[in-house]
Amino acid sequence: MNQPFLWTGLFVIAGFAMAQTKNEPQPIIDVHLHSVTLQTLKNDVRTPLPIPELKPSESVEQHIKQTLAVMDRYNVVLGLVSGYDYEIGEQFRQSAPNRVWSGPQFGRPRLNIDTLRMRYNAGLFSVMGELTMQYMGFSPSDPGLDPYFSLAESLNVPVSIHTGISFSGITRVAPNFRVSLGNPLLFEELLNRHPNLRVWLAHGGWPYLEETIGILLVYPQVYLDIAVIDWIIPREEFYAYLKALIRAGFGWRIMYGSDQMSWPETIGLGIEAINQADFLSAEQKRDILYNNAARFLRLTPEQIAKHHGKIAK
Repeated sequence: MNQPFLWTGLFVIAGFAMAQTKNEPQPIIDVHLHSVTLQTLKNDVRTPLPIPELKPSESVEQHIKQTLAVMDRYNVVLGLVSGYDYEIGEQFRQSAPNRVWSGPQFGRPRLNIDTLRMRYNAGLFSVMGELTMQYMGFSPSDPGLDPYFSLAESLNVPVSIHTGISFSGITRVAPNFRVSLGNPLLFEELLNRHPNLRVWLAHGGWPYLEETIGILLVYPQVYLDIAVIDWIIPREEFYAYLKALIRAGFGWRIMYGSDQMSWPETIGLGIEAINQADFLSAEQKRDILYNNAARFLRLTPEQIAKHHGKIAK
């Protein structure tokens, strides 16, 4: 990690945190958002959720508009958006270019490396992933993915990779999905082949607590997000998992994510789960909701100042 950048970023974030009053809205970064196709929205009408009143957006345009509206409501100043349809992802990015970073979502190593490099160099992509090879039935350390990780490493692009589980009955639509392929221990070969790659574990590695702690302990370049587990699993279970990660000393590596998929209102559900966690201090909440992601993404002092409303937008 770039130490001068790290300390500069820490001082800038701490300074703005002290300067803001309790009445001012605090900025939030959501590192796990998705653009979706119309077919996905139609299919997700039948997706079983623990919150039956949640309804998917009815069109791609409405999904983008509703997602940005919820971001406005909760002062989400930056969202990292990935999707399988890159044109829809670009439509999302262009709807709020100062607030949306886009990245490719894929599960199989079929994308043209030169085309990807061109998109990064043009500023169309800023991150890589969420990568979903687990749904395709292979490990994140599969050698076939090395060209993509080498590209991300050379461009200093952070990479998000799916971990853990999925919806109940997922193998009916993704027959190659295996729970065992969501184990964070499978990242080890990847991390050793690409030691300068910045990786974050989507969904926090849940329910693989001990394995996640082991990876975080040995590999300091790894962070995680708490997307979807912050609203879809029982609150008591989510809090127990979050407490365990913090107790193990990794509160500074946990980033907020929603994984809103087809349901933009879930962005607020995840944020409220953090704000309502009485075992978290105000500082710990700010770390999860903004500071950790700002550090991991290597935001500049100017970007941080803008997010805190200290310079003209």
